[in-house]
Amino acid sequence: MEKKHIYLFCSAGMSTSLLVSKMRAQAEKYEVPVVIEAFSEAFAAEKGPEADVILLGPQIGLYVGRYSKDFTKQTN
Repeated sequence: MEKKHIYLFCSAGMSTSLLVSKMRAQAEKYEVPVVIEAFSEAFAAEKGPEADVILLGPQIGLYVGRYSKDFTKQTN
């Protein structure tokens, strides 16, 4: 099974590091094939298109509409 990519974005990429650690631990525990990473919002345009799931930190939650529009994958 191909690994899914879950990317967390926040204002500096630091506040989500604890959450990423906990998510990775659970993914390993249950053998879920995922790649989980945190990035600064500055990398959203570069990394966003690679993601299967995008999570936003509370500092940038007000941009949810923009990210939804920019990175929604089209399925047929």
